[in-house]
Amino acid sequence: MGVVLTPEFDYHESWAPVLEPALEAAWPSIGPVLERDDFLPPREDIFRAFRIPMDAVRVLIVGQDPYPTPGNAMGMSFSTRPGVKPPRSLVNIYKELRDDVGVTPPRDGDLTAWSDQGVMLLNRVLTVRSGDAGSHRRIGWEVVTEAAMRALNRPQMVAILWGRDAQKCKRFIPDVPTIESSHPSPLAARYSFFGSRPFSRANAFLRDQGAAPVNWQL
Repeated sequence: MGVVLTPEFDYHESWAPVLEPALEAAWPSIGPVLERDDFLPPREDIFRAFRIPMDAVRVLIVGQDPYPTPGNAMGMSFSTRPGVKPPRSLVNIYKELRDDVGVTPPRDGDLTAWSDQGVMLLNRVLTVRSGDAGSHRRIGWEVVTEAAMRALNRPQMVAILWGRDAQKCKRFIPDVPTIESSHPSPLAARYSFFGSRPFSRANAFLRDQGAAPVNWQL
């Protein structure tokens, strides 16, 4: 485990009991790939989604894997680094955000303000080979993110699951209310994403459970 527990892998200490056993199990397959590949996001940002204290998470939004374009990925699903133009899926998320709760979208794709509100933006797979979408699936990250989601199967939570890959994770959080639709990608958004009102519905689920709603302003 020494190679894993280094300062560059930065996550909140509350996640350690969940992440460390999962990483110990998965690292024999993950480690060699990261040593071989030019990967994204940068090593220090791989666990950025886990910088929220575990008991502060109110909303879980599950993505697939990081943006493969250099300079975009920053360790949280759908989010880009500050100043980066929103990719097309995020443009559609912003459109639904405006239509649902009246938030005027920012010019960039940085969703850190949501993370600060207790929204965990978790990719199912935490790294990707630069320029090669989906290239780090099935190398072991799924073990880690499954453990994380199972730890969030508790009251005062809601999950937003866009697309089939995310919806397959529902089995890890059987006690959590879920909001499901098609993925916000340009190819899928028109099926059931637009008009699904995920942001207002998430707040309604939180209020029903006695939890504070999220301020979705960016």
